[in-house]
Amino acid sequence: MEPHETRMNTLTARSHLADSFLPWLTCVAMLAALAMVFLYVPNERVQGEVQRIFYFHLPSAWMAFLGFFIVAGASAAFLWQGKRSADLLARAAAELGMVFCSLVLLTGPLWARPIWGVWWTWDPRLTMTLVLWLIYAAYVLLRVFAGDTETVARYAAVLGIVGVIDIPLLYISIRLWRGIHPKVEQMAPEMAWTLLVCTGAFVCVFTWLLWLRLRSLHLRDEIRALRQHVMAAS
Repeated sequence: MEPHETRMNTLTARSHLADSFLPWLTCVAMLAALAMVFLYVPNERVQGEVQRIFYFHLPSAWMAFLGFFIVAGASAAFLWQGKRSADLLARAAAELGMVFCSLVLLTGPLWARPIWGVWWTWDPRLTMTLVLWLIYAAYVLLRVFAGDTETVARYAAVLGIVGVIDIPLLYISIRLWRGIHPKVEQMAPEMAWTLLVCTGAFVCVFTWLLWLRLRSLHLRDEIRALRQHVMAAS
């Protein structure tokens, strides 16, 4: 059996397992999260109903950070070992991190407008989040428009590693500079449980989407390899 055929069979077996399990788990988890947010948890005493955006805003931020940390780890592995699979994982995680980081930047103003009276303010944490989005937007654009070569992959890997430094800066920005962004310290048990369930649901969504994107990138490589094999044999 040819090497590309072996890889294709392995990928197919994994696809059947993931495709039969992840969608159901994600749907159940998301339905549970929605029920907790809109039927279980009470309104926050000061902010009222608009505070429910928090249960989507914060998990989105955590998933964005998870995606970018995966980018940094996979990029380091690629630079060290040169494995194509690590590079593909970094690319898939960067694209997915961008999705969730965009959700953070969208849900934040929706929450801020009725509470702060403005859609956006140059609060340190908001500004650092925007910087994070711009860094990985540059990463994604580099991968899309600069070509799929090893040189581009190495430049992108360096950017993916350097960009993740913004995340700890984002977390300590409130302590370094005065800002109005709220800090999560203590929550009522109902709120803590709701946040936990929503985070679990977002982890399921993240895992499913990461698998789908990673599979599509691997399949693209397989198709490219098959074309080269056919052209070499003809």
